[in-house]
Amino acid sequence: MTQLKIHRFVASDIGVLLLLASARVLLHVFTNGRYGFHRDELLTLDNARYLAWGYVVYPPVTPFLARVELAFFGDSLTGFRFFPALSQGLVMLLTGLSARALGASRAAQVVAALSVAVSGHALVSGWFLSYSTFDYLWWTLVAYFVIRLLKSEDPRWWVAIGLGIAAGMLTKYTMGFLALGVVGGTLLTPTRRYLKTAWPWIGVVLALLVMLPHFVWQFHNHFVTFSFLKAIHARDIRWGWTDYFLLNQLWKSTNPVTVPLWLAGLWYLFVRPDGKRYRMLGWMYAFSLVALFLARGRDYYLAGAYPMLFAAGAVCSEKWLHTRDESRKLAVRATVASTLAISFLCTAAVTLPVAPRYSRWFRFADQVNGGSFGYQLGWPELADATALARDSLPPNEQARLGILAQDDGETGALNLFGPAHRLPSAISGMNSNWFRGYGDPPPETVITLGFDRDFLELHFQSCELVARLAMRDAAKNNSIATDSVFVCRRPRQSWPELWQQLRSYG
Repeated sequence: MTQLKIHRFVASDIGVLLLLASARVLLHVFTNGRYGFHRDELLTLDNARYLAWGYVVYPPVTPFLARVELAFFGDSLTGFRFFPALSQGLVMLLTGLSARALGASRAAQVVAALSVAVSGHALVSGWFLSYSTFDYLWWTLVAYFVIRLLKSEDPRWWVAIGLGIAAGMLTKYTMGFLALGVVGGTLLTPTRRYLKTAWPWIGVVLALLVMLPHFVWQFHNHFVTFSFLKAIHARDIRWGWTDYFLLNQLWKSTNPVTVPLWLAGLWYLFVRPDGKRYRMLGWMYAFSLVALFLARGRDYYLAGAYPMLFAAGAVCSEKWLHTRDESRKLAVRATVASTLAISFLCTAAVTLPVAPRYSRWFRFADQVNGGSFGYQLGWPELADATALARDSLPPNEQARLGILAQDDGETGALNLFGPAHRLPSAISGMNSNWFRGYGDPPPETVITLGFDRDFLELHFQSCELVARLAMRDAAKNNSIATDSVFVCRRPRQSWPELWQQLRSYG
């Protein structure tokens, strides 16, 4: 009987979706350890050692999850990336379940789930621990809760929606754009009738209570994250990273082969009479799209809005297919299956960390991903060069030695790989590291990394070049600004004054 129940479950809709999601998780687990920690992962890993209700770069959820992974897996790269892999499996599962709730058959559920799997953003999110990884999950989860609300007409789902939005806001503030979409979709559809009940307001109150500790942290720290976001947003605009927002929705946030599916989802939600019940989802997408466009957000900020459109598009496509004869149905299904399979292989080849180092394949994939593969190389060599610089100093200088890094990634790398060389903890003026200070007593001699000579000589009376990075790996890492390691002595200002000069966002 037990084997029969297991067989029935595996053969069920949910069982098939779970198998697909599990395969996705395993794919990432077996490919995630090829290179090294990404620059942004090192930042998060460092923050995870100092749990708080907020950080300069982001709210508290991502460092907390990183801390859990540290507790379970130590500094294992594959272990550190397990939650990202799991989150993308859950996105696939939730997308399939969303299609199921909308009335899709098993085949259409699978198509919706696989449409997530071929998305370049989703594939990157599966190997890279980032707040964008979990933001993608929360958007999908909130959309699923909205679908359950609209299908069941049970207003208690507003509590789940509120808590899902709170989890997203404690991960990445882009959830605010989806929250705006929820409000707009509610007001523009018959869903507004629920505003006369207590449940939406209970959801709002619970969400605010969950977010309150983070708000208090921001208040005590003068809302420093908004200064960070302002600086980063200005940088993104200056570097052109917010250009072509609408055009990039066709291939960066999703995948070109799935564009017809999510457009069919919009058609189903806004045009077809049988999609009217779920029209709130269409307005959620529209409000988020317009708001991000007007705010000049980066293209992938909207990626989390597409799984619900895949689910709706799968339903719409299935209804269209039912009007065709059997031979046409078979041809369409075969075309869809082969297109998704080929698209997955091509996308995975350039977004997953599988290319051999130094190969043309690696260089091409690194370029496609904006240097993300290179950002994983050269960090152990950074610690090696720092240890070499330390060993060149006399014992009296080693006793009051500090390591000053320009960048959060360098700081995280030194604090990860430095203990093997018995190096002191690195300090930095960037982001949350600035709040952690420069130590008491302050260092008398500092080994510096990431700074150029002109900057150092402006702030120290004496600086000498003592080591260089082994550059075969480090040369591919654009986040390592220079291969030069300096030893600097006698600051031209007091340390409190110097520390103010060193503060930066990045």
